[in-house]
Amino acid sequence: MSASARRPVLALLPHLRKARDLVDRQYADPLDLDELARAAGVSKYHFLRAFAAVYGRTPAVYLAERRIERAQDLLRSTNLTVTEVCMLVGYSSLGSFSAKFRQLVGVTPSEYQGKFADGAPHIPGCYVFMHGLSDRVRRDTAISEKPEDPGRP
Repeated sequence: MSASARRPVLALLPHLRKARDLVDRQYADPLDLDELARAAGVSKYHFLRAFAAVYGRTPAVYLAERRIERAQDLLRSTNLTVTEVCMLVGYSSLGSFSAKFRQLVGVTPSEYQGKFADGAPHIPGCYVFMHGLSDRVRRDTAISEKPEDPGRP
């Protein structure tokens, strides 16, 4: 790619970061190309080309990698089943999840989890379900840094 061809793509970098940040925050939600392009403020086809040029992978591949990375964290640190992890990271099909996991990691999710069965105690799955995932933004649980002053208007 020539320097003049790169300039327009680099001008989009802040907008592409917004879309990538959306994937990083909401990886477990059903995200599609239209929504990501909207976040970047460009057409979906331009977004697809620019994202791949800047990050070296398509948005779909980036999303899958993010989901599998989070699944690895959960399989290592919790006592959740593979099916529960599959659903928590945004897959609706255990077969698709397992195939993508094996493709990216090299082993099945069960084999991966088995490697980490010994060692530190796992976080109970009920805790994860009750309190949610720590890397998701939870606006409904914000705590003010300063207590309310009843005397202030």
